[in-house]
Amino acid sequence: MSTRDLPAQIGDLPSIGRPATGALMSAGITTLAQVAAHRRADLLAMHGVGPKAIRILDAALEERGLGFAG
Repeated sequence: MSTRDLPAQIGDLPSIGRPATGALMSAGITTLAQVAAHRRADLLAMHGVGPKAIRILDAALEERGLGFAG
């Protein structure tokens, strides 16, 4: 599946770009609660998830009183 076929946003995740969205979807991560169960470094290791996506996810987690694991 091409990243062009992916929605720009899924679940309650903020818009982080199609490559990062695709990487999270492939890993079965579709909510901020699921993001919070992972370490920042593990998400960064996914192809398509870069520092900008992590910054956006971090801000969204913080708004909900959550944070990355570990």
